[in-house]
Amino acid sequence: MKKILFSLFAIITPLLTFAQEQTTSEVIDETFRAYTSWFVDLIFYEIPFSETFQIPWVLIVLVGGALYLTVYFKFINVTGFITAFRVVKGQYEDIEKHGASTLYGDATPNEGENIIETIRDDGADGEVSHFQALTAALSATVGLGNIAGVAVALSIGGPGATFWMILAGFLGMASKFAECTLGVKYRDVGEDGTVYGGPMYYLSKGLKEKGFGKIGKVLAVVFAVFVIGGSFGGGNMFQANPAAAQFVQLFELTGGNAGFYFGLVMAGLVAVVIIGGIKRIASVTEKVVPFMAGIYVLASLIILGANWHLIDNAFALIYEGAFSGLGIAGGLVGVMIQGIRRGAFSNEAGVGSAAIAHSAVRTKYPASEGIVALLEPFVDTVIICTMTALVIIITNLEGGFMTYGVPITEGVELTAIAFDSVIPHFSIILTIAVILFAFSTMISWSYYGMQGWVYLFGKGKVTDLVYKALFLVFVVIGASISLGAVIDFSDAMIFAMVVPNIIGVLFLTPVIKKELTKYLKAISIKEEAIEDGADDLQKKM
Repeated sequence: MKKILFSLFAIITPLLTFAQEQTTSEVIDETFRAYTSWFVDLIFYEIPFSETFQIPWVLIVLVGGALYLTVYFKFINVTGFITAFRVVKGQYEDIEKHGASTLYGDATPNEGENIIETIRDDGADGEVSHFQALTAALSATVGLGNIAGVAVALSIGGPGATFWMILAGFLGMASKFAECTLGVKYRDVGEDGTVYGGPMYYLSKGLKEKGFGKIGKVLAVVFAVFVIGGSFGGGNMFQANPAAAQFVQLFELTGGNAGFYFGLVMAGLVAVVIIGGIKRIASVTEKVVPFMAGIYVLASLIILGANWHLIDNAFALIYEGAFSGLGIAGGLVGVMIQGIRRGAFSNEAGVGSAAIAHSAVRTKYPASEGIVALLEPFVDTVIICTMTALVIIITNLEGGFMTYGVPITEGVELTAIAFDSVIPHFSIILTIAVILFAFSTMISWSYYGMQGWVYLFGKGKVTDLVYKALFLVFVVIGASISLGAVIDFSDAMIFAMVVPNIIGVLFLTPVIKKELTKYLKAISIKEEAIEDGADDLQKKM
């Protein structure tokens, strides 16, 4: 471990001196803007439906796909909700490890390579548990968007944006279910047990099964390129930059090198985690994510409790604003766009990134992880984003620190004002939360980018080392300098992932449905056996 860490920092240290030069920052920013603005404009191009409002086409694809999948899978967002909690608790761990028919003796017809009667009983393929896969994926989505992004959305769309944000989270649950089921279904497992999965694999394998092998291969390569670019930018620099800025501002640090040294420390911590791969990432996220989300939600509940008499007023504003759009540019449609955009962009449902983390789960039934994954948009958007929105709306009723319809750019500061108005000096804890959110997002996105890198350049220690060294370089760069155009380009790459991913998911919906039926049947077999008094699991094992 020490040798690997030393090698990484020996590679990146000579490359970091330029990160402290403001002139270099400006040159990089201008260069990227000149050569990549066309790509950013293309991905975030807004389709003009009238003179007063426009809708980004990528948003239409995200929400349209989520709506279709919700209907196709008969509202799996609702019907699979309780089952998801049971799976996370480990209630069906036995059948996922050994197969329902192996344990309960209700043999089923052979189904090729997936027949559960012939799969070994010494455990299912995979590296992490359902809970670890869920927290690893959550750590990539639960981040600064939940703190800063919600405030920005409210400033533009008003309280009514909250309603549409929740709706986007609800619909996104179906997208996560579909893509994460495919992630497990078509994953590769190395001889050493290492799992390689994500849209790259179900695009190439799944579309080949449908007779579109060449198209699938092209889409897989395109997705891999986008996920690598997104990992360096939106999943790395965008996280490191505001975290460093918040840290420097809170402690009133002076000197141009403060962000640089913060970046070095952050890079060191990230290096310690990402060296160990998904197992170590999962072991960290399963502790960090519940902790930071718990503290944030607890603080939100304290504020709501202290202002309980204003909660009904807040919901009245949300309801009124959601269907009237008074005082907001674009009216009702403008409010709707802001809410849905915030929800969809926050939980990344339809982007395909989460399928990479979820594909590493230990199970014989792909749909089991798809069902777990649908909890992700619920936690990220329906709970955490909504908590942030309610806190801001309620504290703003008396504080009046925000004028709805007047866009802001610094959401973290506004959210800090809202929390500080009820819990003095909470901005200190919020700074810690911002850093933890940024840290957890970076380590998860490093895994996403690594999977894309391996898919393009092959598996091996040298390949891994090169990617991880580059990733750590961008941690320091992101914390040290302002790279607006670079981050815009990287965010565009993240949402460009939507195109190949949604194509693959829509083509493979019959496969997903088959896997869901298979898993629900396995659960039924177990439950019927228990009811019949045949639950003699220990003897069968």
